[in-house]
Amino acid sequence: MNSSELRSTLALAGIFGLRMLGLFLLLPVFSIHAHGLPGGEHALWVGLTLGIFNIIQACFYIPLGRLSDRIGRKPVVLWGLSLFVAGALICAAKDDLLWIAIGRGVMGAGAVSAAISAWVADLTREQVRTRAMALVGGSIALSFALSLVIAAPIYRLISLSGIFMVLAVLGVMAMFVTYFVLPSSRPEAQAQQASLKAVFLRPELVRLNAGVFVLHATQVAMFLVVPRLLVQAGLPLASHWQVYLPVVLLSFFVMAPILIFGEKKQKLRTILLFAIVLLLIAEVLFTYTVSVLSIAIALLIYFVGFNLLEALQPSLVSRFAKESKGTALGIYNTTQSIGLFMGAVIGGYLMDSHGDLSVFVMGAVLLVCWLIIAWSMRELPAKVVVSSDPTAKI
Repeated sequence: MNSSELRSTLALAGIFGLRMLGLFLLLPVFSIHAHGLPGGEHALWVGLTLGIFNIIQACFYIPLGRLSDRIGRKPVVLWGLSLFVAGALICAAKDDLLWIAIGRGVMGAGAVSAAISAWVADLTREQVRTRAMALVGGSIALSFALSLVIAAPIYRLISLSGIFMVLAVLGVMAMFVTYFVLPSSRPEAQAQQASLKAVFLRPELVRLNAGVFVLHATQVAMFLVVPRLLVQAGLPLASHWQVYLPVVLLSFFVMAPILIFGEKKQKLRTILLFAIVLLLIAEVLFTYTVSVLSIAIALLIYFVGFNLLEALQPSLVSRFAKESKGTALGIYNTTQSIGLFMGAVIGGYLMDSHGDLSVFVMGAVLLVCWLIIAWSMRELPAKVVVSSDPTAKI
């Protein structure tokens, strides 16, 4: 990437990671804090307070993604970040389960992930777009790992209200970066936009949407069980970050050369199938893990495949929907949120009714189905060689 592409991609990755930090930072501490609040003794209400973020996001991804195609990415991202800040301030102002749920819903309404991914596609050439998407997708894994490390210390220092105030301040900083650092991208030509139905039913995009559903459904279901496995292997909950953080960081070093090879040799379809197989191998290994080391190895294999897919799939969506990137990525992110929700629900049900290991069996079955669906993917669009200045419009 040239300097303009790298600067824009890092800025957008930071904004994307901030939103995911708003989701992940609560996971290690919220259930403990909520137990002392009115209604916090009911796990259902606590779960809904956490999950409303994703549910509301799923409702707004497509409208905001399509709007970004029409009026440009910057105003939509600024609007979404303003809602993120407002929601965080609502949560910080009231230490009450209902008001926290309302604030989380407002935060989720600023669903700008599709607009951010489309903006990355606008500001990068096709030759480097997958690497750019890898940086943005990697912000998800880094946000998750970072939250596991810093959530408990920050909570002990400034409590839950303080965490929300920190998120609000970071949101304001992201708004300044969006306004002053990132270049504006022109709206997509209205006459060239495909209809919502046409984008939704495009076979290549249907495959990718099915893939992101399976990817995130199996991810959230898996992390219902993995902490239990680590505890059973003798690693206390407070020390789990010592496994997660090195595994996530090492996975990036392993993933990077695979991704670069796939781009240079134009073998992205092969890399995508390889990544699905890695996830399948990890799910199988989890059913046999008995030690912290074996769990860490399975996690490493999993995160290499996960990070490859987090980079490849949004990039492919933007290439299969050039005229309506925001709309297509809105549908993609909506499917992702539904996958997160369904994975948690179905995974929890399977754990209660059939035991922990049944979650990995479900994941393996879903991944086999995804592999079959992805196998018939047609040849990818040829890359278009354009000016090194991605902001230039012809």
